[in-house]
Amino acid sequence: MNQTETPIVIPHVPEDNVTDLLEQRVAATPDRPLFAVPEGSGWRDITAAQFRDEVIRVAKGFVAGGVQPGDRIGFMCKTSYEWTLVDFALFYTGAIMVPVYETSSPLQMHWILEDSGARGIITETRDHAERLEEVRGDLSNLDLTWRLDEGALDALRAAGDEIPDEEIERRRSIAVGSDPATLIYTSGSTGRPKGCVLTHANFVDLSRNAGAALSQVVQEEGASTLLFITLAHVFARFISTLAVHAGVRVGHQADTSQLLPALNTFKPSFLLAVPRVFEKVYNSSEQKAEGEGKGKIFRAAARVAVAYSEAQETGRVPLMLELRFRLFDKLVYSKLRAALGGRVRYAVSGSAPLSRYLGHFYHSLGIKILEGYGLTETTAPATVNLPEKFKIGTVGPALPGHTIRIAEDGEIEIKGIDIFKEYWNNPAATAAAFTEDGFFKTGDLGSIDDDGYLAITGRKKEIIVTAGGKNVAPAVLEDPIRSNPVVGQVVVVGEQKPFIAALVTLDGEMLGTWLKNNGENPSLSLEEAAVNPKVLAEVQRAIDHGNEFVSRAESIRKFVILPVEFTEANGHLTPKLSIKRDNILRDYASEIAALYGDNPQTAAISTPR
Repeated sequence: MNQTETPIVIPHVPEDNVTDLLEQRVAATPDRPLFAVPEGSGWRDITAAQFRDEVIRVAKGFVAGGVQPGDRIGFMCKTSYEWTLVDFALFYTGAIMVPVYETSSPLQMHWILEDSGARGIITETRDHAERLEEVRGDLSNLDLTWRLDEGALDALRAAGDEIPDEEIERRRSIAVGSDPATLIYTSGSTGRPKGCVLTHANFVDLSRNAGAALSQVVQEEGASTLLFITLAHVFARFISTLAVHAGVRVGHQADTSQLLPALNTFKPSFLLAVPRVFEKVYNSSEQKAEGEGKGKIFRAAARVAVAYSEAQETGRVPLMLELRFRLFDKLVYSKLRAALGGRVRYAVSGSAPLSRYLGHFYHSLGIKILEGYGLTETTAPATVNLPEKFKIGTVGPALPGHTIRIAEDGEIEIKGIDIFKEYWNNPAATAAAFTEDGFFKTGDLGSIDDDGYLAITGRKKEIIVTAGGKNVAPAVLEDPIRSNPVVGQVVVVGEQKPFIAALVTLDGEMLGTWLKNNGENPSLSLEEAAVNPKVLAEVQRAIDHGNEFVSRAESIRKFVILPVEFTEANGHLTPKLSIKRDNILRDYASEIAALYGDNPQTAAISTPR
């Protein structure tokens, strides 16, 4: 199959904009908790009506401060209740938010604010403000600034007292579905970020139709989620909008070191995360068990969990497997469910493939990881696995209102309700992004099975062609290798080279625990660990595991452990933790060259093929 389509189920209403989602939620369930904020050792609920009142008060402050309909306003803030409050307040003024990642450098801030023509920006901290000051002198349009940690929200509330309700109603009703709702700059894994113009209809129609498709997730009694992914990214931004539409109770925890305590008190029914989060939860649980002398029990339990889920797919679970599963459910699985708050039944995952092993593992815990697929240009998901239409190893069927097809060269092309309007100030890039018949060219490679499920096989621009003419998709190798607890990131190389090799970084969070569990000094630095024989042997095992998924010609023959971690700050990761391949290949060109010469820190792969 090379094309699949799911018809729209909630019709498009041309006049509706994002504010109508909140208005309709308040009209339907004014007293339903829509958000919760930390208070003491628990959480304080904020109802739909209370949230709308707060939004209008802040919107009045923006109006009093001079914000006009159509103004682009930058926003730099961690994931929090205040983020969504400001987001909706700007919608109610008729303005267009331009999110800026917290990790953005001054030069990145300058480009986004200059290219968008932003008239104002809201920052959260002194650090954000200092970065802005480095480039503000060159931004002639920027005449409005606010800073949250200096009481900007209170000041806005006070300033708007004289603005009548009728003015806010007038402004919020100006935009129609085809008008821009936000301007989101791509994270820039390749080249300079482009501004994606997403319309009100993109958010409204996708929220309504995804909400219908995912009704078991978002409309069940007491549905709630804890957001920890940055709201500057379209994935979390869409889920936040969907939650307002569906009446889902939302909490926030930007500090991932406090995520487990927050999950324990908030007790969400579903989560939003990238695969790396699920890998880290699994790896940390395994290493904790190892440190308690229960590593063999944990790994045995994991194997049983995967086998149990695979057997469920066939429709028959052998009795002995059922009995072993029940035993481990009491010993292991129940503790993992409790660590996630005890109520999580679903998790929506995107941005990269999740291994089939982990998909089956979590499924046996009673958690369906609903992998989906989308980009900034698709306002987040175009496909997603559904509770009742779920296939591990795929990113699901097309959501209502979408047609997905595979081009002759394997590229995924999409047409549907959430496709962006254009790239801001870049008509050439906009034209290049679409086919003659209006399909968006994603740049990703994939396949559609006979049941209409999409699977992602790689990035079109990332395909490596070796000197021998072999085409290699890096993700097929990288994803299973990265699942090893000691591995942070892995980057496969070999363009026009005689064989495939890899750059590997270590996981700084896991390294100390792993070293201790393996009889080594847990305080080893990254430089020391990179040449440690046990670490090298463990990375070799991870490489061998990755090589099991490919032919001999595609397998990794050498690797080098870099004594660093890839981060957003050093330009090697995007905010959603995807690698910036071009930057890494450029910055580590000498290490790559050494892989194809004499290098004592490489190891030849001996796995037969």
